[in-house]
Amino acid sequence: MERFLKGENGQGLVEYALIISVVSVVLVASLVLFSDQLAVSFNTIANALQSL
Repeated sequence: MERFLKGENGQGLVEYALIISVVSVVLVASLVLFSDQLAVSFNTIANALQSL
C-alpha cells in the first residue's frame, strides 16, 4: 500500500490526459469561432476546383 501511495507512474498519464483535453477544447473553440471564415474558404476552394 505504501508503494502505491508514493508511486508516480500514473501521474504522467494524468498529465498527458489533461494536456490532450486542453488542446481539444482549444481546437473546438477555434473551430466554433472561425466556422464562417472556414466555410467561405472551403467554398472558394471547391469552386476553384470545379472550374478546372
